[in-house]
Amino acid sequence: MTDFSAVPQANAISQAAQLEVLDANGNSVRFGSLFEDTTTIVVFIRHFFCGSCQDYVVQLASVQPEVLKAGKKVVVIGCGDWQPIQFYAETTGFQGPIFADPTRKLYVTLGMTIENLQGTPAGEKRRSYLQRGDISNALASIWRGPLKKPTLMGKQGNISQLGGEFIFGPGQQCSFAARMRHTQDHVEISDLMKAAGLEL
Repeated sequence: MTDFSAVPQANAISQAAQLEVLDANGNSVRFGSLFEDTTTIVVFIRHFFCGSCQDYVVQLASVQPEVLKAGKKVVVIGCGDWQPIQFYAETTGFQGPIFADPTRKLYVTLGMTIENLQGTPAGEKRRSYLQRGDISNALASIWRGPLKKPTLMGKQGNISQLGGEFIFGPGQQCSFAARMRHTQDHVEISDLMKAAGLEL
């Protein structure tokens, strides 16, 4: 059985640190450079057109700058190409760094290997960022994605890829991990901030 909250082992962190992600201009950035000197909350979303993930990042964007103490930051990484990044930032209002991992090597190295399209299981409490029902969420995903930006079709990433949240650094260490079990399973932002030693 997969331990969805298991912190990556040292060799996996070392391997992940050497992998490259792409910024909003398509430039390569070494993943490890994002947390060499700082504590970095890394939110791995699903694909860039996922409405649920967009709602999560909208909530993430509402975290006031003063909450993030010196030496701590938040970055978002998606599994698509780099071209949708600017559109994603505009759609969600997230002003922090956003990167792309089109090869998904980083996802795999950090244990996000389960793929599915399942929503919140029956009997499980829905996360607070899920403001819409499944049908309206699907419609919103289509409207805010391919209908609004048809030129980005095919660049959003694998739609069955699941994401997760990690806290890395300073240096090659990880103090928190929460991998998604289904498409609506991002950890509550208040819990994520608390894990990073921050209070909303």
